[in-house]
Amino acid sequence: MDESAILDTVRTKYDLLRPLMDERMRRQWAASEAMSLKRGGVTVVARATGLSRTTIGEGLRELRERTNLGVEDESCVWELPTRVRRPGGGRHPLKENDPTLVRDLEALIEPTTRGDPQSPLRWTGKSTRNLAEALSRHGHRVSYQTVALLLHDLGYSLQALRKTMPSGSHPDRDAQSRHINRQVIAFQGRGQPVVSVDTKEKELVGDFKAPGREWQPAGRPGEVRIYDFEDKRLGKVIPRGVYDLTWDEGWVSVGVDHDTAQFAAEALHRWWQEMGSQVYSRAEGLLITADSGGSNSRRSRLWKVSVQGLADLLGFPISVCHFPPGTSEWNKIEHRMFSHLTQNWRGRPLESREVVVSLIGHTTTGEGLEVHAELDTGRYKKGIKVTDDELGGVRIARDEFHGEWNYTISPKR
Repeated sequence: MDESAILDTVRTKYDLLRPLMDERMRRQWAASEAMSLKRGGVTVVARATGLSRTTIGEGLRELRERTNLGVEDESCVWELPTRVRRPGGGRHPLKENDPTLVRDLEALIEPTTRGDPQSPLRWTGKSTRNLAEALSRHGHRVSYQTVALLLHDLGYSLQALRKTMPSGSHPDRDAQSRHINRQVIAFQGRGQPVVSVDTKEKELVGDFKAPGREWQPAGRPGEVRIYDFEDKRLGKVIPRGVYDLTWDEGWVSVGVDHDTAQFAAEALHRWWQEMGSQVYSRAEGLLITADSGGSNSRRSRLWKVSVQGLADLLGFPISVCHFPPGTSEWNKIEHRMFSHLTQNWRGRPLESREVVVSLIGHTTTGEGLEVHAELDTGRYKKGIKVTDDELGGVRIARDEFHGEWNYTISPKR
């Protein structure tokens, strides 16, 4: 057999056995292969396996020691050592040879260095490669793989950002929450309607991909468009919700134009006509809880004018309580109704406006939530300016506690 054939044979056997062998077994197997070959066996095995001649030589030494111990004698028991290497063998951890390595690494990833002009990573992402390069500039010899191991030892892991810090939080936000709770209890105690209002995010209409999954025949997923470009004919829909906190019922006006204060007031009017008036036939007032932005913004003049028009139609005062900025998720409609709407159409393209209305209208929960929906094809102009005279015609009474958040608008006599 020529040398190339021998190399191929040794290489094949080594590749098959390598996953099963530890370091000691590899060098001893290589040594036994070298001994089975003629002169030059160590060189051939080294070329075939990539092991160094020194490693194979150590394996030969261990095999000779085993022979000298008399393993051929069945009465002699030769115990395998418990260590792969002798004590002290191998490289020492970098943390021992380079005592300042960990300290310098922690200094690089310390959050207090953000914005520091002297920080080498001020304008660089904290990848392990960038950290290794920065440490090299500090005189450390370290690879990015070692940096990853050190980070794990220090208790670091890859983390995504999580939204937990409300921007511009107001010092009275907790007090406002308690105030809203007292108002809700008071209205419900008198048998008066209390609703939570908001607009769900706009949705593309058409065969577009929707988040989530739905049961389908195996290997036959539904097909949708590749790109989410708005269909000029179908456009978008704007689900404007009204949630009755007392009866656990919801109303959604599915708009097709713009999310304006007039659209918000019209959704409230439709809720009253279709649902509210049936269960609150003796209503003397209405409490609305809303966030501080969007079409029902506490700063919106048009919102107040629109609520005035609604109060005139209903014939009783409407009280409004706004949640402080950064706390819109506290509004009940978000997690008691909108979350269930999203679940109901997960993994299903909203192919038409009728499909959207149908999916919303069939939303129920085990706790008894019922949602009714209707398409609103009305046109609501954006950018309407409310004059001082128009705003002055609003019969608004502001509460003593944060009147910008809490107020009542009465109908004109």
